[in-house]
Amino acid sequence: MRILLFGKDGQVGWELQRSLAVLGDVTALDAAGADFAAPRSLDALVRNLRPDAIVNAAAYTAVDRAESEPELAHAINAEAPGVLAEAAAAQGAWLVHYGTDYVFDGSGCEPRDETASAAPLSVYGRTKLDGEERIRASGCRHLLLRTSWVYGAHGGNFARTMLRLAQERERLTVVADQFGAPTGADLLADVTAHVLRAAARGPELAGTYHVAAAGETSWHGYATFVVEWARARGLPLKAQAVDPVPASAWTTPARRPLNSRLDTRKLCSTFDLVLPPWQQGVRRMLAESFP
Repeated sequence: MRILLFGKDGQVGWELQRSLAVLGDVTALDAAGADFAAPRSLDALVRNLRPDAIVNAAAYTAVDRAESEPELAHAINAEAPGVLAEAAAAQGAWLVHYGTDYVFDGSGCEPRDETASAAPLSVYGRTKLDGEERIRASGCRHLLLRTSWVYGAHGGNFARTMLRLAQERERLTVVADQFGAPTGADLLADVTAHVLRAAARGPELAGTYHVAAAGETSWHGYATFVVEWARARGLPLKAQAVDPVPASAWTTPARRPLNSRLDTRKLCSTFDLVLPPWQQGVRRMLAESFP
């Protein structure tokens, strides 16, 4: 299988270079090799490389900045995936694309499944939803994997930020009424390789799937878990407490969903997968980051 990977230097793209290597020949491109701000340029790139599968891990993810850069966010998150989908359809290639819980409004407390109505709260969420719709409209064979709260050992992440602040401050203040499941980029990459291999043999498996680690927590619970892990390992911490606050205590340009829970039963039953609890992945990432 010839695989064309976009966004190789991002958290997910970095892990995909490893996980996809077992499936075939991977051509991995960064922003310098593929300009998503100029979406039409991607068509010629795909036609020249003629991949069997396109895996798009590139995205505009600056949620707050998107409110002031809607055109750029739309080009990268909506127009570019649409171009890739059209190119994939023309060549009979698969397209793997990553969606987000931000396509939902975050109301209620129940996990959203793949049939739930979308109602994004932000420019970022709207552009990601537009990208999904363009992919489906293209008619290409696709795997659209929605996920949430992604972190990776490669690059910065929430856990590292919390530990840095815990070493600098006596108290931390963290939002306690937004809920989701921290999902490792390595888990997402491994699931991608598994489902792409299965779908290549069974085209009827194309569609939208939710992928997230098992369980749930708040950002406050996540931060508390990280600080307690560090304290148990004997890392020097100044922070004596992690204080919970509501999301309304923070003013941000973009509204964020309070409920980021995703129902992953369709993915697990279709591909015979078991998604590990979020604590397992975070604990492993911390151990690798702070041996």
